[in-house]
Amino acid sequence: MIIGIDLGTTNSLAAYYAEDGAKIIPNRLGRHLTPSIVSVDEENQILVGETAREYGLLHPTRMAQVFKRSMGGGKKYNLGGREFTAEDLSSFVLRALKEDAESYLGEEVTEAVISVPAYFDDKRRKATKRAGEMAGLKVERIISEPTAAAISYGLYEKTKNTRFLVFDLGGGTFDVSILELFQNILEVRAVAGDNYLGGEDFTTLLMQEFLDQNKMDMDRLSEKELGRLRKEAESAKLRFSDEDTVEMKFMSGEEKKLSLSLADYEELCEPLLEKIRKPIQRSLADAHIKLSDIDVVVLVGGATKLPVVRNFIVKLFRKFPDTTIDPDEAVALGAAIQAAMKERREEVKEVILTDVCSFTLGTEVSVERGNGLFESGHFCPIIERNTVIPASRTERFYTLRDNQETIRINVLQGESRFAQNNLLLGSLDIRVPKNKAGEEAVDVTYTYDINSLLEVEVKVLSTGETRKEIIKGKENDMTCEEIEQRMKDLSYLKIHPRDQEENRLLLLRGERLYEESTGNDRVILDMWLRAFEEALNSRDAGAIEDARRKLREQLKDFEDED
Repeated sequence: MIIGIDLGTTNSLAAYYAEDGAKIIPNRLGRHLTPSIVSVDEENQILVGETAREYGLLHPTRMAQVFKRSMGGGKKYNLGGREFTAEDLSSFVLRALKEDAESYLGEEVTEAVISVPAYFDDKRRKATKRAGEMAGLKVERIISEPTAAAISYGLYEKTKNTRFLVFDLGGGTFDVSILELFQNILEVRAVAGDNYLGGEDFTTLLMQEFLDQNKMDMDRLSEKELGRLRKEAESAKLRFSDEDTVEMKFMSGEEKKLSLSLADYEELCEPLLEKIRKPIQRSLADAHIKLSDIDVVVLVGGATKLPVVRNFIVKLFRKFPDTTIDPDEAVALGAAIQAAMKERREEVKEVILTDVCSFTLGTEVSVERGNGLFESGHFCPIIERNTVIPASRTERFYTLRDNQETIRINVLQGESRFAQNNLLLGSLDIRVPKNKAGEEAVDVTYTYDINSLLEVEVKVLSTGETRKEIIKGKENDMTCEEIEQRMKDLSYLKIHPRDQEENRLLLLRGERLYEESTGNDRVILDMWLRAFEEALNSRDAGAIEDARRKLREQLKDFEDED
């Protein structure tokens, strides 16, 4: 049997498809939500969910939580003298959900559709798939959380063309997706988000306010005390749903208190709400639509229940969102419906689902700086972010040196102009005949599908030789000590004019605009930034001043026009 799983930052849950629709599978405690928490007790037994949380409050050094944020990274969690990765910990949660489903359904569960944030990159998606396989599940389909939510709301069953915005604020991640229904095609138009923003941050804000108002130093609190304070902050945050003013109490030698009104809390949350606003603006820009073009706003994720978030959404969109489904359960239900579609269940209406490429895919190139000089390390986009997938794009590249024998294609994912700032997915080398620089060329074709599989094909024009590979990814295996040593090594380098505050700020502003843009706008911004960098490389104070003034005006006009 195939089930749908929402592997969340704060809570996880599973669902299945019955004759009368998708249903949540209760866990062994009879509850719908299983906290995404893992602990290891003194007998080296793995605890998951509420048990793990309670145990962790007593033994905080043996508990791990919010590890979804580290999926695909190299972070290690030491619990009871044993080291675990985020994938290991996620596999324990998935195994618990699998066992609960088998117990409840009375049959073996062999496969699952697992949801991930739309803004998860290739590395994080593959890590989620591996975690499922470690839990004993076959995972052929990873579905984006907003798409799953759209399915659960039955958006694909609407009879007229409709534009939806799915606002997904979970415990640790934020996604915004714009979807459009056309006949029986549900197409994702654009996605944006923040993998490090969620309900946990709204809790942390209350913790910090409590410490500040009571003049307490966080570093002086034990792990156990911090756990208790976080629990009190979480409780206070949730009480705002029923109370205009909440009181926090905490015992540390003597009882400390904090009374806070909802209005005061909303003011505290302004920086977080501003961080939410930016991905919304980016998704609208990428989809080339206005806020007023959105027909329906759908809420997903437990953090959307917070009054401070609901009030923000109503003011921003000037309409009340659709909340007919519990935001905590929408993704799991949608994943279960997707599982039923995969099984070709007769009860489920067939719908064509399209997704988009969340991050730009490209390669590393060298650009001409004049006088026949080239600078390596630049990024050339091939498949732009928010391109509907499956997609295939081809770009042509030429040899750089006389008698060059090999061309290397570094496969990159990201939004930066510079290759080193993007994620290296893999490399592919191909031999070319010796010839004059620029006389030999290769066509590079990227083909990206809905399961996050990237096929790279390189063809030499003069010989017809072709190399083709499925890129599976490459991990950064540097240790913390190696990274620290590398930073020390770099600190001794002479400061370049680009690192002077004013110049650096301008470059960063340009980089941000480049990452937020697509298509021809990126070409223009890259040209402007390269012109400024050439002035910086000249080390001529007058030329730098003129170039800085010019770039500042160009960027201002660009932002104003945007």
